[in-house]
Amino acid sequence: MNESMGNQKVINIFENLSPYLQGLGDPVRQRIISLLIDQESMNVSQIAEHVPMSRPTVSHHLKILRQSGLLSVQKKGTEMYYKLEFNDAIELIKQLVHLVEVECQS
Repeated sequence: MNESMGNQKVINIFENLSPYLQGLGDPVRQRIISLLIDQESMNVSQIAEHVPMSRPTVSHHLKILRQSGLLSVQKKGTEMYYKLEFNDAIELIKQLVHLVEVECQS
């Protein structure tokens, strides 16, 4: 693979990863993600019990994570339950790692 084609592929992957990385760019959101790794889903109140922030602040961070594509939400009764949606981000990270490995071995 020539250098400019490899560089362009890396740039494209980074562009596609950008929303995910921005979503993960805050320690509170990182903590929320770590909580949801161990749970099927959680509502705002359950998450707020583990994060030293108010419910409105937690809701704000959940909104950012949803907008970045890292969470999905499902309404159950009157509550909204959040769960991880990492498949697309993981696939892009795998592509990036593979490309870097191939380029470093050349």
